[in-house]
Amino acid sequence: MVVDMEAEKALMQKIARVLDESGASNAAHIRKLKDLSTLRSASSSSLFFSAFSKTLIPLFAFPRRTSSAERTVRFIATFASKCDSTTAFLEEFFRFLVNAATAANKTARFRACQMISEIIMRLPDDAEVSNELWDEVIECMRLRVGDKVPLVRALAVRALARFATDSENSDILDLFLEALPLEHNAEVRKMIVLSLPPSNATSVAILDHTLDVSEVVRKAAYYVLANKFPLQSLSIKVRTIILQRGLADRSAAVTKECLKLLKDEWLVKCCNGDPIELLKYLDVETYELVGESVMEVLLKAGAVQLQDDQSIQQFIVATSNEIEGESGHCIPRIRLMEAEVALYWKTVCRNLQMKAQERGSDAAATMGAEAAVYAAEASDNNDLLERVLPAMVSDYVELVKAHLDAGSNYCFASRQLLLLGAMLDFSDATNRKVASGFVQELLRKPIEYEVDEDGNKVVMGDGVNLGGDREWADAVSGLARKVHAAAGEFEEVLLGVVEELAQPCRERTADFLHWMHCLSVTGLLLENAKSFRWMQGKSIEPDELLQSLLLPGAKHVHLAVQRVATRCLGLFGLLERKPSVELVKQLRFCFIKGSSSISIVACKALIDIGMWHGPQEVDRAMGLELSSLLHENKMTFSPVNLCDMNEDWNVELLDLLYAGLNVNDWIKSVDMDENESVQAILGEGFAKILLLSENYPCIPASLHPLFLSKLIILYFSNETKELQRLKQCLSVFFEHYPSLSADHKKCISKSFMPVMRSMWPGINTRAGGSPFMVSNVRKLAVQASRFMLQMMQAPLYAKETEKQNENQNNELPEVLDGFSEPSLDFECGEEGLAIRIAAEVVSFHAKKTPAQKSYVSALCRVLVLLHFRLSEQGAIKLMRRLLNRVAESAFAEREVVKELKRMAERLKAIDREPDQELSQEQANCILGRLELDLNFDVDDSMEIQPTPVSRSSRPARTRQGVRNQESSSEEELSPTSFVPQVTGTINTRSQRASKIAALTKMTANRAVRISKEDDEEQGSAVTSQEDSDESDQSDE
Repeated sequence: MVVDMEAEKALMQKIARVLDESGASNAAHIRKLKDLSTLRSASSSSLFFSAFSKTLIPLFAFPRRTSSAERTVRFIATFASKCDSTTAFLEEFFRFLVNAATAANKTARFRACQMISEIIMRLPDDAEVSNELWDEVIECMRLRVGDKVPLVRALAVRALARFATDSENSDILDLFLEALPLEHNAEVRKMIVLSLPPSNATSVAILDHTLDVSEVVRKAAYYVLANKFPLQSLSIKVRTIILQRGLADRSAAVTKECLKLLKDEWLVKCCNGDPIELLKYLDVETYELVGESVMEVLLKAGAVQLQDDQSIQQFIVATSNEIEGESGHCIPRIRLMEAEVALYWKTVCRNLQMKAQERGSDAAATMGAEAAVYAAEASDNNDLLERVLPAMVSDYVELVKAHLDAGSNYCFASRQLLLLGAMLDFSDATNRKVASGFVQELLRKPIEYEVDEDGNKVVMGDGVNLGGDREWADAVSGLARKVHAAAGEFEEVLLGVVEELAQPCRERTADFLHWMHCLSVTGLLLENAKSFRWMQGKSIEPDELLQSLLLPGAKHVHLAVQRVATRCLGLFGLLERKPSVELVKQLRFCFIKGSSSISIVACKALIDIGMWHGPQEVDRAMGLELSSLLHENKMTFSPVNLCDMNEDWNVELLDLLYAGLNVNDWIKSVDMDENESVQAILGEGFAKILLLSENYPCIPASLHPLFLSKLIILYFSNETKELQRLKQCLSVFFEHYPSLSADHKKCISKSFMPVMRSMWPGINTRAGGSPFMVSNVRKLAVQASRFMLQMMQAPLYAKETEKQNENQNNELPEVLDGFSEPSLDFECGEEGLAIRIAAEVVSFHAKKTPAQKSYVSALCRVLVLLHFRLSEQGAIKLMRRLLNRVAESAFAEREVVKELKRMAERLKAIDREPDQELSQEQANCILGRLELDLNFDVDDSMEIQPTPVSRSSRPARTRQGVRNQESSSEEELSPTSFVPQVTGTINTRSQRASKIAALTKMTANRAVRISKEDDEEQGSAVTSQEDSDESDQSDE
């Protein structure tokens, strides 16, 4: 026995020496593997395994991942994986590691999982390991996937990755897909993503993590997509999403990985380096922007090389047509381009032009040899561009016409070719004449339509823009401005076309298609015109255009004509010096009385005109003259009922638009597939006003809290949850609004209480509905309160912070009776919001309805999260006094009272003079700054009592009086209750002292029971089921 121990000890020393030398360098691993194999061969299997396992024990207690330790682990895994001749050692070593993987020590679990994963990754496919052992290893690693240590979880996932591809182990893949969305650690998510095999189920999970918050996970997702998913296996939508996200990622490493996927895998391997073939896999007609970004990235990376025989001229083939007795002349024959080819040449030509301009600018900004190099590069790019483009403008025109005549299948290619016109030279009079005739032909081209089963004409396209497409209208206007670049020439040509098209409309002989065509050309003119100055003295004057075309079009019987005419009215109003009366009246009429689609367009027009000219100018056009002082002091919006308005609309513009946010019928009438609604347009308009409030001084700042309150309520409303455009717009707005200015935080502080009172059921509104519905509404209100708290605590941007510090240094607060007035930004800080919340809480009486109890509890839970600055000593003292009354109001909530006591202790700790009293004048000064009307008692204690008691100044009442008051309060809470109050008469015997004492005792006992019931309620009454039930009973 002693001999065996001595032999084992000697063998352990030899093994330890080999392991130490293997940790020094990877170069020695091959030689040391031979040495360790020699030791294994020279010893019995049991002796060697015992010595080997005991030698590894110190490694299982070493937590640091040093380079030497990692090399040792890899050496051990390599040795174990190469033990083919003695499978018994491998199986015995696996069982040893499985036991270590279940140890209580986290370092032992980490090393065991690390070695298991390394061995499994190195084992050959034909390794002979029993199925029972694999089952043990897999089950152990499945348990470690749920380990509390992230590194252990990651190594367990790596160990299971090799089994995830096996169909017999589908439960491992299910485990990965379940753990991935729940995993919080980025390294573990990365390992799971790298371990997922290619399949339809895993492609969705990997695609979702291209938007992961961690850069390493996003990079791993693109790596897996590049190496495990061929281009042909992905759908067109998935391909475009991958490129759209990856090429626009904020991380350079992720963008580089996506570019590697695009260039090395998709372009080179799948498309043989042909960019046009790659564009065919992306459906550029549907995903044009993705195709453009792909071409721009490839051109910038130098992955696209033009061949000498490649140019647009190869699609224009000249053929000779010989006629008897005459010499032959050339007639161009056009080869039609596919959509991918047209996009390819547009991006290539645009890239060449951009490079030439950049190098030309660099040459002009430098001198000497460097300028000569830049000039040479610019000249080379210009020469290459000239070689690629058509040689003559007439050839270009014929090329575009051929694609136009080919039908709707080549509409995309036609638009791409139109955009090439901006790169041609029209300085020659002959070329300009040919191009001008082509432009007018495009403008006169009638609207395309189809005939349905009932014989009705259905317009193809959006029915608003020229050609039924916004991109097509932009392409035509860009070519027209390039051809007619002289001042006023563009307006003159388009007015000539409009005058020609408007003639049948004036004569009332045009159908609705001709009306829409004429108005679309007019809209193109008004959208691109810079001023009416260039339209004066032309074929049709602006006033004539308004009276004879736009206003009659807005009153047309066909809704599609009304829609496009309303849009033109909005564009016309932006060009006017002052909005005209007829235009404003018609837009207001369309906004109020028009259908949903027309109201949307009119809403856009009114907001644009109001922000451009100012709401006062629009109101003056309607004859509404208000004094500037009255307008600046406007605090509320006038109530407007849009459903009952007659034609005598004596309503201001802001009142009218604000009333539009309250019309729920517009929300219900809009299809959920549409991207726009009246609420979305109004919300976006008011968000712009608040975000850029400095640019709109004509809008009173006193109205900003009302705007913000309404936007917050809309953002958290269930009625607008399907309006994705509104949600997206407001999410971006709320992200930046609080950090732009300290005045914005002041606006948020003022909006807090109106939002909470409006959203909380039973405060400003009737608390009806089932308990579940009431609970959900309260949860939304709590979310809104926390959301506003986050906005208040969001830091200001750097420039605004510097400006705020300068203002504080330049203007010091005045001192009143030894007391410093609040700082200039007091109303913008958390102190002002805290006092507003406290004033709201103490405004409720001791006896509260269930809705009021939960409301007060929710406010107090927000109150304790606010912080006070050391410089605001007056606010600290005032808050200390108010906290006592706040605690009294929320005495039924034990947890809330505890938090309030902690807050009082924090305030006392930062109070420089805790024993100094706050005078009534000082308190009124602070409350006046916050525009609060609160009866403040200077005799209130600044210490929260151990057991707060409800404040009451009323004398003791009889039992009958208590019952009568409870019945009265229930009737006030329920507006649907019409049960008259039964008033009891006082019995003559109640004057006796014994009867008074008995009734007083009964009343006190009843109050004690009520207090006990309140104390037994949950810590939070925000979503209390009992409160909801009581609220429903009171409503009934």
